[in-house]
Amino acid sequence: MVMSERDVVGVIESDPAAMSVLRAAAGLGLPDWWIGAGFVRNRVWDAISDQPVLPERDVDVAYFDPQKPDPGEDTRAEARAMAILPGVPWEIRNQARMHVRNGDEPYTSTLDAISRWPETATCIAVTLRGDSVHLVACHGIGDLVGMVVRPSPTFGNSVGRATVRARVEAKGWLTRWPGLRLEF
Repeated sequence: MVMSERDVVGVIESDPAAMSVLRAAAGLGLPDWWIGAGFVRNRVWDAISDQPVLPERDVDVAYFDPQKPDPGEDTRAEARAMAILPGVPWEIRNQARMHVRNGDEPYTSTLDAISRWPETATCIAVTLRGDSVHLVACHGIGDLVGMVVRPSPTFGNSVGRATVRARVEAKGWLTRWPGLRLEF
């Protein structure tokens, strides 16, 4: 079965735990917020592979607020998130300052930052608008639904490809999803 964007959204919407996390994140009032990376990727790969969804390693909430670049804002947002939905491994980061850590030019938005994450299938995120889940796939959904691990353009050089290889190994992706195709 080939999945569409609507199918990917359906995977998220059909998961009560994912919807609870999205509602909690919405309650934080962060500007331009999205939850991405493994939150979406792992659920889709689990659905395609008929695997049970495992507990989150982390929930990557990315937002963009150039008026509040202090990392303490992220810590306070994580504390608020824990108060709303305890037990979730929140990782909340203001993308307005993350370019410094990553050695990039300043990001212009959350989606600009997400587009530079390591793998194309990781450069995907969801947010809530009202009660509707909205999906963004910065490099399309082809690699996500095709179970392809490919470096994003930012990680397309030899150092980036090595970083992606190391991530695949460290995270045990080939053990969890033996049907993955590595293309780098």
